[in-house]
This record gives sequence, C-alpha cells and structure tokens, in this order.
Amino acid sequence: MAEPLSHQDLQQRVDALQAELAASRASLQEFTYAVSHDLRAPLRHLVSFAQLLEEEAGSQLQGESADFLRTISASARHMGELLDALTGLSRIDGLPVQWSDVALEPVLRDAWAEVQATDPARQVSVTCSVPAGVVLSTDPQLLRQAVLQVLGNAFKFAARTPQPQVQVTVDLEPSGDLVCRVADNGAGFNPAMHDKLFKVFGRLHTAKQFPGLGVGLLTAQRLLHKVGARVSLTAIAPCGAVAEIRFQGAKESPV
Repeated sequence: MAEPLSHQDLQQRVDALQAELAASRASLQEFTYAVSHDLRAPLRHLVSFAQLLEEEAGSQLQGESADFLRTISASARHMGELLDALTGLSRIDGLPVQWSDVALEPVLRDAWAEVQATDPARQVSVTCSVPAGVVLSTDPQLLRQAVLQVLGNAFKFAARTPQPQVQVTVDLEPSGDLVCRVADNGAGFNPAMHDKLFKVFGRLHTAKQFPGLGVGLLTAQRLLHKVGARVSLTAIAPCGAVAEIRFQGAKESPV
C-alpha cells in the first residue's frame, strides 16, 4: 500500500499541474492566433481578386456564373468574420483582471441600451428587477462585455416572436451568491442539443434564421470564468430560454 503524500509533495504536484495547464493554454492561444493570422493573407487575396473579377467581367456574367461569384465573395467575407471571432476568443485568457466593487443595475441598464441600439427598429419589451444597494467584486469591463453577449443573445432570439419580451431578474441568495436570470420568449432551442451551446461556432439555428457566428455564449462563459462567475442556459417550454449568471462575492453597499 502506497504511503500518503505529504503536504509538500501535494503542493508540488499542484504547482506542476498548474504550470502544465498554463503552458497548454499559452500554446493553444499562440496556435490559434498563428492560424488566424496566417490565413488572412490568402483570404485578402481571395476577396480582392473576386472584387476585381466582378468589376472587370461582372456585366458579362449571367445566371449561375454571377451567383457563383457572389457566393465566393460572401463566403470569403464570412470566413474573415470567423477568423476575427476565433482571434477574439484566443485573447480572452490573456486579458488582465482589474478588481473593483461594481453595481450590477447600471451595467445591465447600459448594456441593454447598447444592445437595442444595434437594431432600433426592433421593439423588444424588457423588465428588470434588481435589488438596491448590492455590489459585486468583479472587473467592470469584463462584466460588461459578458453581459452584452447574454442580453444580445436574448434580444436576437426573441426577434421573431409576435410580442417579444425579455425579463431580467436578480436575486441575492443567503449564501452570498448573486444570481442574474435573463429570460426571453423567443425561439428557444432543443434541449437535446444543449452540449453545443458553449462550443466554438456552436450554432443551434441556421444563419438564415438568426444572424451570428455562434461564439456569443462561449465568449460570455470565458469572460465570466475570469472573474469567478458561471453562466448556463436552459430551454423554456413551450418556447424561449433563460440564461443564468451566478456571481460570488456579492455584498450590500454601505448607505
């Protein structure tokens, strides 16, 4: 029977595993950035020459030939957007965390205004219930970026509902956790496909149904992880979904 490890041996193992994990993350980030960077040169050529071909011979192309050229141009632009998203994801782990006390209500209010500004013609009813005098120990910029993704997701998928609604509720639990729930009555998703929600380009709907690249929730998850928070998404019957963000370290601010 093996002898139990001493506290010093356990700490050495933990330190070694943490160093290995940090090295793996750095290697993956470097690989992702290199791939996205090296693909941009041929992609720029593809976009440029497709545009030149359209300018030079576009009027001579008929029927399917013109459609082929438009498809090439659109696909090249879409690939550029995917590379931008991949690069953005790869940089999240390296973002610094600047801790401070942050009130959640103004963050939610300003983020929702920014989301609505992306499509002013779309009228989505929103209600927001946040307890007064509660602050979080977090990074305000990382929090804002994550909240933008979660609210934007609800805003988008409620778009085609006859009476689109988003309900934001915040509850302070006895444990000290602050739980923010963002519920919408939109398209929802098949619960059987839940495992695709937080994967790179893990779309559950087609681009024709809803625009986007499929990185919003994953971006929010990684940003929130940096500040010790978690996010999950649950389908609501018969339609819609609710995102839950759970924060630790909430407290009442002094009067």
